[in-house]
Amino acid sequence: MPTINVALGQYSDLFMLLAAIVYAAAFVAFAWDLAKSSKLIREIDAATLASEKKVLVASGSAGAPPSTDSVDELVNDSMDYTMTSGRRMAAKVAVSLTWLGVLMQGFAVAGRSIAAHRVPWGNMYEFLSTGSFLVALVFVLVLLRKDLRFMGTFVIGLVTVMLCGATMGFPTPVAHLVPALQSYWLIIHVSIAVLASALFTITFAMNVLQLVQHTRMDALAAGRKDKMPFMRLVPGAAPLENFAYRINAVAFVMWTFTLIAGAIWAEAAWGRYWGWDTKEVWTFVIWVVYAGYLHARATGGWTGARSAWLSIIGYLCLVFNFTVVNLYFNGLHSYAGV
Repeated sequence: MPTINVALGQYSDLFMLLAAIVYAAAFVAFAWDLAKSSKLIREIDAATLASEKKVLVASGSAGAPPSTDSVDELVNDSMDYTMTSGRRMAAKVAVSLTWLGVLMQGFAVAGRSIAAHRVPWGNMYEFLSTGSFLVALVFVLVLLRKDLRFMGTFVIGLVTVMLCGATMGFPTPVAHLVPALQSYWLIIHVSIAVLASALFTITFAMNVLQLVQHTRMDALAAGRKDKMPFMRLVPGAAPLENFAYRINAVAFVMWTFTLIAGAIWAEAAWGRYWGWDTKEVWTFVIWVVYAGYLHARATGGWTGARSAWLSIIGYLCLVFNFTVVNLYFNGLHSYAGV
């Protein structure tokens, strides 16, 4: 068996901790961007009202009241910004910090893999650190095509929580895998599970934003004051729902493969495909919830807040499976490490 590279493992842990600090700074910058955007949006509205008033005066309709709604849309249903994107310095700093965090965490994940001579997802620390890396990586890669900086506070906030949970809640020195995990199925089964979990994390953030935007639009329709003007930087509830639905559909296929691959691995390891182990049961529960979500939205007309809540329930089941089940339920999967 290859010798563990302890020094590289320690560097990996250090860079993982540094990445968590950088992500925390990016989270603050994204939050600051939203706070500053409220003031910027008010300035845009004031300028728009002044412009409308000048047009009315020039046309001889000075007695007509100017519109109270901005004629300039900040972001359309395709999630493309029509203005303000060049003025958001805090958001630019946040994206730069996020890229730095991704590079540092990528080094940490790769370093741990090289130090242990295996894939870096053999225990809860590694699952969380690799999973959070994939969430951040997918986010910054999508940013190259779509301006999703409005999700930064929520996505990078979740990444920071996941990475802090890994470094402080489940610190595990780099080591060889226990014999039960020394299988090529670890690469196949767990890698897809990590990627699916990362995608579910992103859709969870989108569904939360969808609910907030839905509540805000209902309040505006009722004639109440806009208490969250920064949410004008966020697309409408419908585009968020549609985008989350498409990502959930892809993640669901991956989770289905995870369930099937896990059953095949169980037959190879324990001589049976299914044994009602707690981990197996909750993996199936997650599959059922997301299957119900996709079916209800596609054929049952479950749209809006109902579909968002069903997706959120699926993600909460995922979190429960990873935390409570791993920590407090004894089963055949308990060797995964804490």
